[in-house]
Amino acid sequence: MASSRRRLVCLRSGIWSLLLYCVYSHLKLVLSEEVDSCDTLRLGQYLCNDPTIDEATQEPSNCRDTTAWVECLPAPNISCRFSNGTEFRFSGEEVGFNKTIPCRNVSGYSYKVAVALSLFLGWLGADRFYLGYPALGLLKFCTVGFCGIGTLIDFILIAMQIIEAGDPSRGGAQGVQRWMAGWMDSTQVIVGPADGSYYIVDYYGARLTRLSITNQTYRKPHLSL
Repeated sequence: MASSRRRLVCLRSGIWSLLLYCVYSHLKLVLSEEVDSCDTLRLGQYLCNDPTIDEATQEPSNCRDTTAWVECLPAPNISCRFSNGTEFRFSGEEVGFNKTIPCRNVSGYSYKVAVALSLFLGWLGADRFYLGYPALGLLKFCTVGFCGIGTLIDFILIAMQIIEAGDPSRGGAQGVQRWMAGWMDSTQVIVGPADGSYYIVDYYGARLTRLSITNQTYRKPHLSL
């Protein structure tokens, strides 16, 4: 009888010891886990606010050097660390970090005005004068838009919002040569504002955006046949 009680006590002690060890190990594992920084959260773990758009430029009001930033809110019950190292558990209402977004440098050239000038006064070179190419504008004026061919090409390129990076020679004699050579290769045509900036186009309007693949682009896995 006494031996049975000893065995029962030993069994209970062993069970309690195992249970305490499991609880201790779990707490140690939880406490030892390193919480990631908030700016390393994955897509779906946060929601970013829409940027504040400047009415004059139609770009984010904090756009600087083709980069702007927006405030992002981690999802409810997400824990992460601020930039100062403080750990915080979010409820979905607090701002966790700022995320950079691309924006465009503009300098006052309106896309709507450029299209209108090219459509109605392109044969007089008004579109080229407006965009900062006086030599090309004068050449189009003297040749009546290169007999209409240059007017048509310019209208198509401006309407398609094709932009080429600006350089100091744009609008000069070299610009004329490059523009004439561009008739045979549309990738060399001088289009867009002469200072290399972008058109002012409505942020939520008919603007063209070149899509590119980044590390945050979702790639749908292909099923093996």
